[in-house]
Amino acid sequence: MATVIADTAHVDPRAEIADEVEIGPYCVIGPEARIGRGCRLIAHVCVLGRVELGEDNVVHPNAVLGGEPQDLTYKGEPTRVEIGDSNVFREGVTIHRGTAKEDGVTRIGSRVYLMANVHVGHDCVLGDRIIVANNSMLAGHIHMASHATVSAGVGLHQFVRVGEYSYVGALSRIYHDVPPYMLVEGNPSKARCINIVGLKRHGIAAAAIAALHEAHRLIYRGRTSVKQAREALETHGQDCPEVRRLLDFIDYQQQGRHGRGRDRAAVSVPA
Repeated sequence: MATVIADTAHVDPRAEIADEVEIGPYCVIGPEARIGRGCRLIAHVCVLGRVELGEDNVVHPNAVLGGEPQDLTYKGEPTRVEIGDSNVFREGVTIHRGTAKEDGVTRIGSRVYLMANVHVGHDCVLGDRIIVANNSMLAGHIHMASHATVSAGVGLHQFVRVGEYSYVGALSRIYHDVPPYMLVEGNPSKARCINIVGLKRHGIAAAAIAALHEAHRLIYRGRTSVKQAREALETHGQDCPEVRRLLDFIDYQQQGRHGRGRDRAAVSVPA
């Protein structure tokens, strides 16, 4: 299949377009874009700045990839967006390129599903197989691990980390880091329980699920310290890799400001 470009699309001749790409009506592709094999830009899609789009991505109408960061300190530095393979970006998705405050890159992994009107701010890093539902907003510098799920209408504060296999409930205000394997919701948000449905769905072992449940009980209900929880879980033979990752995450989280491990005094906060 040859690349197909609609008559009404504007593709800068300097853009790199692979084979089997479909660029629909009224799309605008800038000079620094690189679009991989098998991508479909359905209609009215803008690819601005330095954007590298992997293979087999589907981008729905009115999405904007690579727009300038919404950061008052940005002065036109040559930052970029890097996107993996087999992602789906639904209507109105916006992904802004990075700033010079970190490494200048906003990264999206592979098999990510961003539903309508999701915003991914500058310098965000998303792993693989992530789902973010309609109208959720990721501020700058957020790191989201693979297999995380964010429901609709969620606002995530800058520098927040979202752990692997976690689930964020709809309409939540995420001001603190979201620990892996947990279900977090509310305003203010809290780790209500483990993400039991997600863990079973992804084949996490029953023994690990039981250990994570006990870790949640100790830390979020019993309010023990990470050190005490670690010792108790080791004593009862529940020191599995999932529990170690959870406790390491919480330990790192507590080293940052306001419950955000990456938000350190040495890191400048974006405007």
